[in-house]
Amino acid sequence: MRLFLLLAACTAALPVPALAQERPAPGQITVNGPGAQPQATVIAEPVALLIAGFDTDGDAHVTRAEFDAGLKRSFDSADTGHTGALGYIAYSDWSLRWMGDRNTLPSPFEMDRDGDNKVSWAEFQDRFALIWARFDKNKDGVIERSELVTIRPPAFSPMDGKGKHGRR
Repeated sequence: MRLFLLLAACTAALPVPALAQERPAPGQITVNGPGAQPQATVIAEPVALLIAGFDTDGDAHVTRAEFDAGLKRSFDSADTGHTGALGYIAYSDWSLRWMGDRNTLPSPFEMDRDGDNKVSWAEFQDRFALIWARFDKNKDGVIERSELVTIRPPAFSPMDGKGKHGRR
């Protein structure tokens, strides 16, 4: 009987794997494990967020007129000297303010077609005309929210127990 009580006491002191896992606090998002936040499969480029912000009437559609006006308004906010051009640092400031990071695309080097180390309003417009064409997928002259997002398949993790390359 004493041996049984001794074994029971030792067994009770051992952690049970299912109970030993730390549970997240209510409302806390976990990265891995049960109840983890799923990996995003719908993403938006920073330039897509910029375009969505040009929707002035709140109808979730960006017309070409809204796009052009928003683009000019954003450019003018960075062109504080009213020169009609942004140096690379001013362009970087524009990118941080309007797209969330200084290193988003398009880069100033890509936009500066004449190599004068600044992005003119005309160069800015020309590059964004290409961006408009890329996002207006159905070519109806309006960019809808569905045209601004990218759907990607979920990535497989090599550590998910499904084999060497994450697949069975």
